[in-house]
Formats: sequence, structure tokens, C-alpha cells
Amino acid sequence: MDANILDTISSAVSSEVFAVWFLIGAAFVFFMQAGFAMVETGFTRAKNAANIIMKNLMDFCIGVPMFILIGFGLLFGEDVAGLIGKPGFDIFTAYENFDWSGFVFNMVFCATTATIVSGAMAERTKFLSYCVYSGVISALIYPIEAHWIWGGGWLSQLGFHDFAGSCAIHMVGGISAIIGAKILGPRIGKFVTDKKTGKVTKVNAIPGHSLTLGALGCFILWFGWYGFNGAAATSLPQLGSIFLTTTVAPAVATLVCMIFTWLKYGKPDVSMCLNASLAGLVGITAGCDVMDCFGSAMVGVVSGLLVVFGVWLLDNVLYIDDPVGAVAVHMMNGIWGTLAVGLFATKTAPDSEINGLFYGGGFHQLGLQCLAVLSVAAWTAVTITITFFVIKKTIGLRASVEEETRGLDVTEHGLASSYADFMPVLNTNAISVFTGETTEETAAAPAAELTVSERPHIERSSTEKNKYTRISVVCKQNKFEDLKHELSSVGVTGFTVTQVLGCGTQKGAGERYRGVPVEATLLPKVKVEVVVSKVPVETVVEAARKALYTGHIGDGKIFVTDVEDVVRVRTGESGYDALQDAE
Repeated sequence: MDANILDTISSAVSSEVFAVWFLIGAAFVFFMQAGFAMVETGFTRAKNAANIIMKNLMDFCIGVPMFILIGFGLLFGEDVAGLIGKPGFDIFTAYENFDWSGFVFNMVFCATTATIVSGAMAERTKFLSYCVYSGVISALIYPIEAHWIWGGGWLSQLGFHDFAGSCAIHMVGGISAIIGAKILGPRIGKFVTDKKTGKVTKVNAIPGHSLTLGALGCFILWFGWYGFNGAAATSLPQLGSIFLTTTVAPAVATLVCMIFTWLKYGKPDVSMCLNASLAGLVGITAGCDVMDCFGSAMVGVVSGLLVVFGVWLLDNVLYIDDPVGAVAVHMMNGIWGTLAVGLFATKTAPDSEINGLFYGGGFHQLGLQCLAVLSVAAWTAVTITITFFVIKKTIGLRASVEEETRGLDVTEHGLASSYADFMPVLNTNAISVFTGETTEETAAAPAAELTVSERPHIERSSTEKNKYTRISVVCKQNKFEDLKHELSSVGVTGFTVTQVLGCGTQKGAGERYRGVPVEATLLPKVKVEVVVSKVPVETVVEAARKALYTGHIGDGKIFVTDVEDVVRVRTGESGYDALQDAE
């Protein structure tokens, strides 16, 4: 067969494969919505989990029609007004000559820009207000600046390079987030202010309710980023290079962040390291196609430090409450990633045509990157500020004090809990509850329902003069079996066990969350309650101390209180008799 024909067939197959990969990449980017939802949910409190999930769902569902009706035309420079003026105009056929793959890809990118904002404004924003500003971002703010960069606008004509959106998406979302969080104000209890001067005197940590969900979201986002960065690749070598840089930068950023927080705070910070992974991904997004392994590693080093600095800056200098670190991750590393192209771009990367400052390219590309950062930042800051102030003056931006205190799940969505009304519990399988009153017979058969006249009534015992005492023991979970054994050995055959969270006067050993001292670290404990009369109180207390004592802080507490009376529900017995074995 002729060699030219073989080349033609190979080229056609290659084009077809990359067209399919482009759409698969768009699906990857859509799946990142799940990642953002999990990160934001895990880094916030459980009482707002459903609200966060709903917002991440709706920013996409609102963004799609807004992008179809308005944003798409603005991004690609289509004269929508001129088309509408034509006879027989049909909006669904007007764009039939456009590349629908590109439309879908830009549509999912648009939704990503909007969802970044929700994390910084979480736990105190009205749901309706969120829907409004999310629509404005999708319809106006993102499409216009994206047109400058990707739609043939003036920045693309000058030679500005942002392959996958460090500037167009992450910086824009991050700037919107910091302005929104500033206008909105901090969550209740985040900052302590002096009543006379109004100055912040203390920063409080408000830990998220599930780092497990946060970590799941981080891994989902990292996975989706291979589509985010790689979908627009035009050759297999370029795709491989993009996958390399998209892996190296976040890995190095996370490693650097772990070492830095370990040295600074005494322990490696889990939530900060999760943010560092995302920071490295944001940092490499603009130049993933024009950097080599060394360049991506350098991007990761700066991103890993920058995310820690960003969180500290917002908490301790700017006093802006950002529950998930969206500003440090997306705005600061979006800016850094955009500028990094002008430093580390190299023509040795597959299909690259530019060299950065450190690769002999001079200041030309770096200057273009700076110009884009300034112009896009100015556009975003002005438009989003106007949007937030209009919302604030009309429908209101912030939830009421009562709504924020109770949680937005119940006040905005009528849900007592996003966890199917079950309170989260600690490892219940780790504790076996022993009680001396349950027999196989009574446990297997439900009690027969009795009428009022049939219910047994037993006169108060002659031993009424006996004293009834409640002994409550709070201890470490791993000491429960020892406690149970000692109580059984002194004749205590029934007790109630509850899993609780708490701390003593040491405040849980003074831990830190995202670099901020935690006011009180609630530790998992077991609470064992016993009511005794026959067994001497001193005997029970001494048995408990014997089981729990190690000599270290955190051994637990024993509380002794008087009980007025005791009634056994099944028989009606009261007082001393109600505390004895069923036989």
C-alpha cells in the first residue's frame, strides 16, 4: 500500500481518537463537581452539608442554561443580537456550524469557575443569593474573560498562554471568592473582636466535620484534573507530557507542605496537605503543556508554601473567613501558575513554541502573563463586586444569625440532617455493652401490651431509706474492657454506655487546625453510668480508678451524684428493688 495512504489513514485515526478523548476529558471535568462537593462538605460542619451539596449541584444546573443562552455567544464572539433580529431565528440551530465538543468542554469549565466561590462563602450564604451570583458568573463574568483568552480575543492575539485555566478559571473563581467572603463577613465565632476598638484579638479554628470526605474530594479532583489539563492535547507526546506535569506539581506541593507544617506546627497538617495537592494542580494548569519535569516541580515547591501562607494571611492579617481555603488554593496559585509560564515554559516540551525567562526567553512572555493577570483580575473584581452589592441590597446575601446557628440544612432545605437523621457515631463495633438484666427470653420476645389496670403496681420497698447514687465514668475508649471487668468483679451487673466527645481542662492537648490553635479539641471518649445502692459507692469508685489509672493526662473523670428514686419500667418496682437482678 502507498506510504501516503498509510499516513493519511494514521492521521485520520489519530484525529478521531483525540476527538473522542476530548469529550472524555469533558466528562472528567464534570466529575470534578463531585470532588468540589466532597472537599467543601468535609471542610465545613455537618449542619451545612446538604446545603453545600445542593449548591455544587445547582451551580452546574444553573450554569448550563445560562451558558447556552448567553455565555456561549459571548465566549466565541457570536453576534447574538444580530442573529435574533433575523427572520426565523432559532437559537437551537443558530450555532449548528460550531464545534459542539468545544461547547460542552467550555460549558463544564464554566461550572468549575462558579463552584470555587461557594467554598469561601460556605455556611452563611443564602441559597437564593448563591443561585443568583452563580448565574451571573456563568452568563457574563467567565465568558467575556474566557473570550479574551480562548475565544480569539485580544489576549490570545498578543500571545498570552493559559492552556487549561489557571487564570481564566481558578484565578477568576478565587478573586470572586475573596471579594464575596469579605463582603459577607466571617462565620459566627471565627474571630474574637475587642468590643471597644473593634479589632480582632483572636482567631478561632472551626474544624470541618469530615476530613475523610475532604480527602475523597481531593483524590476525585486530582483524577479529574487529567481531563482538565489533558483533554485539549493534540498529540500523544503532548498528552504524555501533560500527564507528567499534572502529576509532579501536586505531588511536590503536598510533600513540601507536609514538611513545612511539620516543622512549623510540630505535626504534619492533614487538611493543609489536601489543599496543597489542589494548589499544585492549580499552579500547573496554565503551563502544563509547555513545561518540563523540572519546571513543574518548581511550580509545586512554590504552590506548597504559597497555600500555607495564603491561609495564614487570610486568617491573621486580612481577617477573611474562608472555610475551605479556596482563596489560597485558587486565587493565589492561579496567579502563580499564570506567571510561572513566563518563567518555566520551554520549547523542549512537545508542541511548545515559547521559552520562559529561565529558559532563555527573556521577559517578553512574562510581561504578557502579568498583563493578563492584571486585566482579568480587574474585570473580575469590578463585575463580581457590583453583583454582590446588588444582591446584598435587594434579596440579601447573608443568612440570619438564627439560620447560621441552627445550620443551613434545616433552615434552607428542611433537613434535620444530611446523614439520614442519624447522628454520626464513633466506632460502635469496638464496644460491647454488658448489662445484667437482659436474658435470651426477654430479648427474643417483645413485651405484651398491657392496659392501665393490668400494669403491675408494687408498693415502695421497705428499704426506701437506702441511698441511690449515680456514678458516671468518662474514660478512654481503649480502657472500657478493663473498666467493665473491674465493675463486674465488685458486683456491678448493669450499666449504660455512651460514646461521647469531650475534653478536660487541658482542652484536648492544644492541637492546631490549618495552623490555627483549636479552642478545644474534642476527643473520643466513653461514658459509663451506674446507679448503685447495694454495692458501696467507694468500692465502685476504687474499682474504676484501678481499671483506668495510668498516671497520664486523659485517664478520665468520675462523677458521683445523688439519685432521688429509681423505677423499673417492666414491673413497676421502685427504689432498692428496682436496682436488683431480674431474678
